[in-house]
Amino acid sequence: MRTAVDTNIISAIWTKESNLSEILEQLQASRHMGSLVICPVVYIELCAHPRATVEEVQTFLVDTGIAVDWELPKKIWDFAADAYSQYAIRRRQLGDGSPKRIPADFIIGAHATWMADRLLTLDKRRYRTDFPGLRIKEC
Repeated sequence: MRTAVDTNIISAIWTKESNLSEILEQLQASRHMGSLVICPVVYIELCAHPRATVEEVQTFLVDTGIAVDWELPKKIWDFAADAYSQYAIRRRQLGDGSPKRIPADFIIGAHATWMADRLLTLDKRRYRTDFPGLRIKEC
């Protein structure tokens, strides 16, 4: 089983969130079930984390066995664009104005949908709405 890892999982490890033990347990279990992967957007977000340098991010990924899918096929970009467009339409129809979520979330969801078997995240609700076919493992 191939598990895509959301930025919030790794960020929570670095900031030692209150549910850290559960997060580490889920990450370990996912690693034992198969491979762990992130998309380039997650890599970029991690490199901008206030508690990590680019070198520390690279070391963390190697140490945890998390690979980066550097090449994303066009179908992922199209899928992300469509999901983001649908989200923007829903926001306008509800009178909530402009989209509040960033496009990165939609690239992460599209990557997990097409290039992994599931997504490990702390934010099940967001991904469930925009990617109904995506298998999600929430901590």
